[in-house]
Formats: sequence, structure tokens, C-alpha cells
Amino acid sequence: MNSWTQHYRIACLGLATLLSVSCAAPSQKDVAAATKGMVTRQDLEIVDCLLPGQVRQLGNSTYLTQRRPINTTASDCRIRGGEYVAYDRANLKSALAVWLQAAEAGDAEAQNNVGEIYERGLGIEPNYEAAIIWYQKAADQGNARAQFNLGTLYEQGLGVPADKLKALNLYRQSWGLSEDNLMYQSAAAQEQQTLRDELQKQIAEKDSQLGLLQKQLKDQQQKLAKQPTVEHANATSTEATAARAEIEALKKWIANLESDRRASNDRLASVAQLRTPQSTTTVPQTSSLPVAQVRKALGMDFGRYYALVIGNQNYKSIDSLQTPISDAQRTAKVLADKYGFTVQILEDASDVAMLKALNDLNAALQPNDNLLIYYAGHGERLQNGKLESGYWLPVNADPPPQDTFWVPNEQITAHLARLPAKRVLVVADSCYAGLLSTDPSYLFVDNKVGYTLDYLKFKLPKRSRLLISSGGDKPVLDTGGGTNSVFARAFLDELEANQSVLAAPELFARINKRVAGVAAKNKFVQVPEFKSIKGAGHEVGDFFLVPKA
Repeated sequence: MNSWTQHYRIACLGLATLLSVSCAAPSQKDVAAATKGMVTRQDLEIVDCLLPGQVRQLGNSTYLTQRRPINTTASDCRIRGGEYVAYDRANLKSALAVWLQAAEAGDAEAQNNVGEIYERGLGIEPNYEAAIIWYQKAADQGNARAQFNLGTLYEQGLGVPADKLKALNLYRQSWGLSEDNLMYQSAAAQEQQTLRDELQKQIAEKDSQLGLLQKQLKDQQQKLAKQPTVEHANATSTEATAARAEIEALKKWIANLESDRRASNDRLASVAQLRTPQSTTTVPQTSSLPVAQVRKALGMDFGRYYALVIGNQNYKSIDSLQTPISDAQRTAKVLADKYGFTVQILEDASDVAMLKALNDLNAALQPNDNLLIYYAGHGERLQNGKLESGYWLPVNADPPPQDTFWVPNEQITAHLARLPAKRVLVVADSCYAGLLSTDPSYLFVDNKVGYTLDYLKFKLPKRSRLLISSGGDKPVLDTGGGTNSVFARAFLDELEANQSVLAAPELFARINKRVAGVAAKNKFVQVPEFKSIKGAGHEVGDFFLVPKA
């Protein structure tokens, strides 16, 4: 092992030595008695639930309404008399059975859920074309989540030709922005200029190719015209045939290029000019968590602040890490002391403890609240066909590919979607942390707009589900920041140094620069990411950290 490896262990799964012990297997009766009344992992997972219909009275008539589909925990579904698939939940047919009837009846929320089912694949390859059909149906009814989902497919070119301008427009509609909104105008103008430049470049390249091909065609036609007369044709028939074939091929090639050029010209002409943006002025369950205090600044109510901080370090069956508990403890202290968060901290948590903590937040949070989730620990990914899934690993996790106790990103996202809090920021310091979101980027971040009072007043009422990850779909450094990881050191130093209202995009910009620099010194490439979390109900909102002072 070289010296660098001794000091900087990569925070991802390696080969672990498994210790085996022998003991007498308990009887089924013993297991049932021991676990009676305990909360299980399955109780806390989000499922597609069909609630029973409601018995309604109309005059002297009594009737039963249709069953209602919802997303909730398996435990809640059972308590409310609902139906869900207890096993093989990642199954396209069973998931569609819950939502398809309501979708076909015209329910926009159900149509969006059907689109998400087709996009995720659920045991098969994703069907983006089918997803687009259902997203479009819901988007046409003004469903914001479907408009956003449809925009991400257009941005990435999944199931449709990539069209970032259309994606931007769908995002605008999803987030309730008017066409003359400053942020939309700025982002769209920049994207339009990029598109115009690309189209003009394509047209110039096609013009150059057409010129060369037309010259070759003319040369071949002249060469064929100089062939011997008919009486001598037998001697040169092979050469003449080849020349004619090349002429026909050149004509088809030229025709195709001319068609492509016309299409590029038409698209260039259709890119509408936007006005130049003008400058703006320079804002019945019970919970065990203590009630947080409302934070106010700049004449605005930022709501209450809660944090769930998880540090998984001492693993039972895989390599332990060096810094997560230290990272979690320092994070909890900074958030509580400087920013007034009510903090719940989990150290060396199991899968049940992690999911239960996420679920219990529903009882504490209210619609204008803020939630920051910090996770430090092992992360892993598994490939399923063309799909790649990411996981947070509890301390009871088995080595790959045994994923029985791993916490999948889909479950984390599903819990985030249920939470009533207006603004949620996930800060994940683990390998493959970027896989928590498939959203390609975070848009409408414009340095020219700045974080003015108008910006804050527009962003604050909007719902947000944002992710700052220590890396994308690659391993990250566990150490390198003293008693903290490289990423945690940058994150916490910036929080401690900050003296004003701090928006998540600005926090990320500061962290990103520091992490890249330190990682490069250690001959390691680590690139943090900032994304909205797709499927969790993100709008155009932001997350703001408000110091006490």
C-alpha cells in the first residue's frame, strides 16, 4: 500500500473479509414473538396504495366511490384499509394496475405517475416514448410535475429529439414563470444564442460539404462524357458503369445534405428573438422533535429550520470509514449554533433507523418549513440493464451485490416527495451520491441576476427539492480534510465563514471550487454536483441558510 493510499482512503465499497459465526437457528415461533410490535423495514417503504372507496350519502341513496390511488408507507396503507403489492413492488404491471384506471379517466396526477412508472422502467427497460405520451396528457392539463418531467426528457433527448429551448419553456410553465420573467428571459436568451451558434455552424459545414460534393459530381459527369463512343464501349463498360453509379450516389448524398440544410435553416429562422433582460433592483401525528423557531431576515419569513444528520462510519460487514461521525457531529453543531436548526443526528444507523427518521419528519414538518438532510457514509451503485441505481448504505449493509439492507435512492426520493416542507436540501457525501437525482442540471442560475430582494421574494414561496453531492457517479475521498472529508471540510468551512443569507447555488459554487482544488493536489478527480431532485416535486424554489446574527 503506497503512502497516499494510507492517508486517503476512497469512501466506497471494497472487498471485505466476512466473519462467520455458527448458532442455532431460532424457530419461526420465537422470531414471531420477538418481533411482534416492532417497526420493520417494509413498514417504512413507500408503496403505490389503493385506498378503499368512500361510502357517501346523497339524499336517501348510499353509494361507494371508486378506490383512490396514493403514495404512502406500507404501514399507513394497511392502517387505512388500502391495497398494495407486498412483494415484487418494482414491477411495471403491478404499479400500473394502481394508477392506470385513474389516468385513463383523465386524472392528471395519475397520468403523471404512469409517465414516471414508464420512465423508471420498474423491472424492464425504460419506455421513454410511453412516458412522454402520459406526461404530455398531464402537462396539457397544467400539471406542474408532469411539465417538469417532460422538460427533463426534452433536455436529455430521451424518447424525443433533444430540445433545450422546449425544455426551458416546460420548466417555465411548471414553475409558474411568465414568459417575460427575468430569470426565464436570461436563461432562454443564453440557450437561444447557443442554439443559433450551433445551427449556423452546422449550416456552414453543410455548405462546405455541398461545395465539395457538387465539384465531385461535375468532375464525374465530365469524365463520363469523355468516354469512348458506343462502338468502343465494350472495352470501357466497367469503368462507365462505376462512373454512373458514383454519380447517382453523389446526387443522393447532395439531396440529403440539401434537405438537412433546409431543416437547419428553418429551425434557425424559428428561433424567436427575446428582448434583452433588464436589470432588477438590488428576497394528527405527534413528533418527538423539538419545535423549531421561525427564522426572519430582510423583512421576510423564512420559516422554521430542521435538519436530519446521518453519519455512518463503523460498518459491520464492509470496510469502515474514518470521518463520517466527525463530519456529522460538526455539521449538527454548525447548523444548530449558527443557523438555528432543530437537529436530529443519527450515528451508525441501520436501514430501518434511516427510513424511520425520514418518515417521522412528516409529523414535525409544516408547509413553510425547511429541511436539510446531511448524509455521510458508504454509497454504492448497481447496474440493471441500461439503468444505474444508487444507494445509501446503512451500517448493517452486506457487501455487494447483496443489497437486501441497502437504502435505494428511489425510496429516499419517494419520502422527500411526501414531506410537507416547502424547501428541502440534501447534502450527500458518499460514493455515487450524484445518482440520487437523474435531473441533468440545475437551470435558471444566472450570476447576472444576483441574489437580490426580488430574487428572494420570488424564490421563497416556491417548493424546492435540491441536492448538493460530493461527487457524481464516481468514488469520492473519505479523508483529506483533517478530521473531516475533503467535501465536508469545504461545506462546513463555508457555513462557518458565511455572515449573510446564503442561497444553495452560491453555497455550491463556493464548495465546488474548494473541493476540486484539494482533490487535484491529492492527484484525484472529484467533482461535486448541484441538481434538483427529479420525482420529489421540485419547483423553481431555492434553499436559504439564514445565520442567527
